[in-house]
Amino acid sequence: MDGKRAVVTGASSGIGAATVRGLRAAGWDVVAVARRADRLAALADETGASTFVADVTSDADVAALRDHLAGTGAIHALVNNAGGAKGLASVEESELDDWAWMFEVNVLGVKRVTSALLPLLRRGAEERGVADVVNVTSVAGHEAYVGGGGYNAAKFAAHALTKVLRLELNGEPIRVVEVAPGMVRTDEFALVRFGGDRARADAVYDDVPEPLVAEDVGAVIVDAISRPRHVDLDLIVVRPVAQAAAHRLAKGALRVRGSEAS
Repeated sequence: MDGKRAVVTGASSGIGAATVRGLRAAGWDVVAVARRADRLAALADETGASTFVADVTSDADVAALRDHLAGTGAIHALVNNAGGAKGLASVEESELDDWAWMFEVNVLGVKRVTSALLPLLRRGAEERGVADVVNVTSVAGHEAYVGGGGYNAAKFAAHALTKVLRLELNGEPIRVVEVAPGMVRTDEFALVRFGGDRARADAVYDDVPEPLVAEDVGAVIVDAISRPRHVDLDLIVVRPVAQAAAHRLAKGALRVRGSEAS
């Protein structure tokens, strides 16, 4: 139908920006939401998306977003993408402030935005016959790994939140989709995790054959909400072929065992 409208949080870079681009290319109206007005303005110039400056950890910002959207119509999809990791220290040695930040953005931010926008999604479901909540989590919400403590805990919580929301919305024409990416090479995820240490951030991807890029995950999100309205892709785990698990990553060129090919 014409006039499909999606809201994407964390839209100023990485998977969020790629999702905005993909949705716009697929004919969706998009409201891109993030904290950085300059990044949003550039994305709007590039894609024609609408923008709204808001921090998902702020009650006031999310209330303002809700009021802005309510004044301009229904929404048909919400992509809760805002999130991030800080640190790779052990449970014993990691900083409580880092854990608090990860819970605030990865868990409470999702709850805050979802609660605020569900009434508008219900309006969208009446118009379109279906509406979507897409929560972008991580394989870190399914597989624990050394050094993952706070991020694992936050993303496991986001995974649980998503499952509960699906149960609670059962009977309504609202699909709840979890997209759990593995290793994705973006400009900022590892950089934020390592406190701006570019060399350490870049080293994460050293000699990894073809990690995912943001556009790969954005395309999965667009596809999920484009399925026929009776099809709900509950959980999509997407990772590069080189990554068998969060803690199992091949380095160097992928080769068939026994092959002499270089």
